[in-house]
Amino acid sequence: MANRPNGVLYTGVTSRLPKRIAEHKQGIHPKGFTARYNLHTLVYYEHFDRIEAAIAREKQIKAGSRLAKLKLIEKMNPRWQDLYKSLIEGEGG
Repeated sequence: MANRPNGVLYTGVTSRLPKRIAEHKQGIHPKGFTARYNLHTLVYYEHFDRIEAAIAREKQIKAGSRLAKLKLIEKMNPRWQDLYKSLIEGEGG
């Protein structure tokens, strides 16, 4: 998640991405990192069938440089659009 192109980035893992993004957007956790930095834009995500693989990938991304993260985003989403709507539409609403 991001607050603007090339702004603050947040990397996390969840088994229920649409629900978790909705929580971030609604500010369910007002003292959390995403609320503090106004991170409401889903700019990148990956899907995994096993949570263990997702956690391993999260650690890999977090260990990488900011430039590596920006390259991942730019490759998938060069205009830094909010991918949340297309995500929930792809899930059937």
